[in-house]
Amino acid sequence: MELGGLVEKAREWLAEDPDPVTRAELAALVAAAENDDEGARAELADRFAGTLEFGTAGLRGALGAGPNRMNRVVVIRAAAGLAAHLRTHGHAGGAVAVGYDARHNSRTFAGDTAAVLAGAGLRPLVLPGALPTPVLAFAIRHLGCVAGVMVTASHNPAQDNGYKVYLGDGTQIVPPADADIAAEIAAVGRLTSVPRGEEWETLDDTIVETYLARVASLPAPGPRDLRIAYTPLHGVGGAVVRTALERTGFSASTVVSAQAEPDPDFPTTAFPNPEEPGTMDLAFELGAHIGADIVLANDPDADRCAVAVPSDGGFRRLSGDEVGALFAVHLLRSGIRGTLATTIVSSSLLSAIAARHDVPYVETLTGFKWLGRVPGLMFGYEEALGYCVDPGAVGDKDGISAIVRMAELAAALKAEGRTLLDLLDDIATEYGIHATQQHSVRLRTVADATPTLERLRKDPPRSLGGRPVERVDDLAAPEPGGLPPTDGLRFVLADRGRVLIRPSGTEPKLKCYVEVVVPVEDPGAGTVDLAAARTAADDALAAIGRDIQDLLGT
Repeated sequence: MELGGLVEKAREWLAEDPDPVTRAELAALVAAAENDDEGARAELADRFAGTLEFGTAGLRGALGAGPNRMNRVVVIRAAAGLAAHLRTHGHAGGAVAVGYDARHNSRTFAGDTAAVLAGAGLRPLVLPGALPTPVLAFAIRHLGCVAGVMVTASHNPAQDNGYKVYLGDGTQIVPPADADIAAEIAAVGRLTSVPRGEEWETLDDTIVETYLARVASLPAPGPRDLRIAYTPLHGVGGAVVRTALERTGFSASTVVSAQAEPDPDFPTTAFPNPEEPGTMDLAFELGAHIGADIVLANDPDADRCAVAVPSDGGFRRLSGDEVGALFAVHLLRSGIRGTLATTIVSSSLLSAIAARHDVPYVETLTGFKWLGRVPGLMFGYEEALGYCVDPGAVGDKDGISAIVRMAELAAALKAEGRTLLDLLDDIATEYGIHATQQHSVRLRTVADATPTLERLRKDPPRSLGGRPVERVDDLAAPEPGGLPPTDGLRFVLADRGRVLIRPSGTEPKLKCYVEVVVPVEDPGAGTVDLAAARTAADDALAAIGRDIQDLLGT
């Protein structure tokens, strides 16, 4: 777009932006672009290159002025679109829970959302402060709401914010609701045409107390001797998690002081995602200092949970698949029955556990928008550190209830003189080594994943890591009656190997998920050798990983 057209669009935006901060920011950018600042011109072009896309993950993007950023104009339009969708679908006058985290502008965006919903005749119920996403998901069901909105960018960098939408069943939106809401957003006229109310209900702390009572009811009576090092990673989980642990008898928990309080700048970590290397280093230092039995972490909105254990003189963070297997075995041994569910990118181990215990198993597309909808769900997880251990109360991943139930398991094992690693050895002995690994390729934009996937569709590899590719599944064109279509490719390898490649739904990344299954028993000697099997699995993952790097040009 020529500079004149960009400036015209920017001035139209300035005329209706209610935020003096983003108005000043955009005015300065326009002035710089008009003075032949090439960087400013490129930035202006990017901000007006399109509209931040509303999808099943809602909205997520960098803060700033313009339709391709997160700001008050975009949020007001999103709220108006959601309100129109709810009215169209028979929910006029219904209650909508609104939550927010401690990121920059989260509280402001929540207030704008409440004003628009109130102006549309709906009944916004705003949570009593910056709180974890699981509290919002719980409130939707507990209060009988027709929908919910959580203002959060979860574990994204500090410059981002987001807008997550739930329907009345307490689960995240799925097609076609996302497209319907997006169409309503597109139909919103000028902001002056959007009615906004001035009064709504702000809930008191009773909703948090009710949620905590539910979490505290989950563990069975039993050992509670467990030394815990914990970090909320500058997010909103700290106070709720500490209270939940205390109420369930886990009084010996110590919090990383530098990360204990909410801070939207995340000063100790560039990526406040416990999956990222280095993010849990301060928690590991604390764990070593206090002699912790376990290190636990939440991401900033506390819907994810990371678990690390003492190993080789330090701490090892368990993978999401390892934690998922531990939870499944623990819950089944606790007598809970129902469906086990995970996603297409997670380990196949959960299906083996379900078969051995004669309980149903379901595999879904990635994300709790799908897992939360599984009928009869007992436990669901995704490898990206998301666990649903109480689906009757929260139809989404919940890092707080997960922490409490993991502490319960670790304490019970400690009382037996055992650890989580010992239980993982038991699981491997029974089911074989299910080794998984993830590779991520950062991209400039989300759209950059498309050319790579198209190249692989046209010319798939014949082998990976020395294992022949036996089948290629195009997830965008699934078999009739199978899962809904999604962008991605699955390569089924010989000797129980698998590689799945897909674009990230929330970040400019291409993600590759690898699994190999290695038996632990020597068929000749009839003996179990876990160390040899793990070495063989590690070698296989490394070989496949090298080929993936070559394949993706990394």
